[in-house]
Amino acid sequence: MDESLERNIWNILSMAQRARLVASGGLAVEQAAKNGQAKLMLIAEDAEKNSREKYLELADRYGIPYQTALSREKLGACLGKEYRAAAVLLDEGFGKSLMRLFGKREN
Repeated sequence: MDESLERNIWNILSMAQRARLVASGGLAVEQAAKNGQAKLMLIAEDAEKNSREKYLELADRYGIPYQTALSREKLGACLGKEYRAAAVLLDEGFGKSLMRLFGKREN
């Protein structure tokens, strides 16, 4: 992953975390998805196969756009946590900002 892209992802996720607009960790991600709060799911590039499949299934079931980025350690670090396999943004604005970084069309 491009270092500039990684830094920009880090900045957006850090701002969203400070605004308390990120859910991370298995249970929190699942609850946000089920409650319709998740606007964008970020799955760590090095997430274990079972975890990746679980999160992809959640994203598909609840119609949540997703991207794969950062390592588990970097994803956790930018959120001020230990390693994280996935996180969801709870704010559409932050979600759109990340999607623009990835060069994807918004849903």
